[in-house]
Amino acid sequence: MSIRKRTWTNAKGEEKTAWVVDYTDTKGTRRLKTFRLKKEADVFATTASVEVREGVHVADSASATVKEAGELWIKRAEKNGLERGTIVQYRQHLDLHINHFLGTTLLSRLTVPAIRSFEDDMMEQGRSTSMVRKVMVSLGSLLADAQERGLVIRNAAREKSRARQKGKDRRLEKRQKGKLRIGVDIPSREEIKAIVDALEGKWRPLLLTAIFTGLRASEIRGLRWVDVDVEKREIHVRQRADRFNQIGRPKSEAGERTIPIPPLVANTLKAWRLSCPRPRTGQKDSKGKHLTEEIRPEQFVFPNSLGKVESLSKIMQIGFAPAQVSAGVTTNTGEIDKDGNPVLRSKYTGFHAIRHFYASWCINRREDGGLSLPPKMVQERLGHSSITLTMDTYGHLFPRNDDAAELAAAELALLK
Repeated sequence: MSIRKRTWTNAKGEEKTAWVVDYTDTKGTRRLKTFRLKKEADVFATTASVEVREGVHVADSASATVKEAGELWIKRAEKNGLERGTIVQYRQHLDLHINHFLGTTLLSRLTVPAIRSFEDDMMEQGRSTSMVRKVMVSLGSLLADAQERGLVIRNAAREKSRARQKGKDRRLEKRQKGKLRIGVDIPSREEIKAIVDALEGKWRPLLLTAIFTGLRASEIRGLRWVDVDVEKREIHVRQRADRFNQIGRPKSEAGERTIPIPPLVANTLKAWRLSCPRPRTGQKDSKGKHLTEEIRPEQFVFPNSLGKVESLSKIMQIGFAPAQVSAGVTTNTGEIDKDGNPVLRSKYTGFHAIRHFYASWCINRREDGGLSLPPKMVQERLGHSSITLTMDTYGHLFPRNDDAAELAAAELALLK
């Protein structure tokens, strides 16, 4: 590897100077890289010589752009059989965010400062903190795939992420996200009581099951009768339905679990099995009415009218939202209807609010109407892949043992 000075005269008769690093890469190909300053050439030569010796060097001319690597990353995801919803999300992150800012950038030019600048640019152009975080995860995955293909040496996105976990950015991110609050993010016990009393029709068994099991929306929608044991009062989570209604495995190994159900849910499901929608046989009776099948174990517990997977939007718009309005669990929109009355809407707009309630019910003391379960059991009930996720999300809800009354009793016991 050599560094030499190059001098030439341009079309205007001006003398120009540059420094050229002349070297042979790991494949035996001669490479030339030009720099304006000698110190820049020296730094590159030092780094490149080590990379060539270790067999990991990738020249700029042999590197792909972020956009090109992104297409290879998407194809790899499709080939590996990832869920359709995941691939759609990857495509959105690539087209709307990553390519918008970095598409023409060579992978070899992606450094930690460049990644930080990309993150800042997204924030300045209105991307939410949550979206930026998701895009950064996707970029890290893209670069990991490029590393395996030999298109880039470093995964600058993950290097930055590891540094942030220990730094001020991570602490600031946690403060901005805030803790889940009862009555704001998590329905209160009184609100759940009112909602349960307001449930009716086909939505009663579905929402009761969600309230008392904490199943994810995808798990509720993919639940089959073979997974329900009303005699033992248990529900087994073995599959889920994604947003495209495709059936697949639970989100993680921990997602496959068994959850006990209270008598109210077991009895409601017994009654529901007699009246839930059944798939059509394709035949009609003498009056032209479609004949339906008997309930089979592999059929869905909460299907749509045709016996297929129910849509989440329908569950929310026709089931959960009206139940909240009937129960008086609402917020004022600030609008007035034609009769001069305030327009109210459902307070909790996401199905995950029910799952948050279940988590709080598992955690709360028995004297407060909860189950008082230890953290590890709460993790298992929720199907979290790690106890860290459970504690990061719900740790502040666990009862503290340092209230004034207990401190006074401990002091008395110590000093008497």
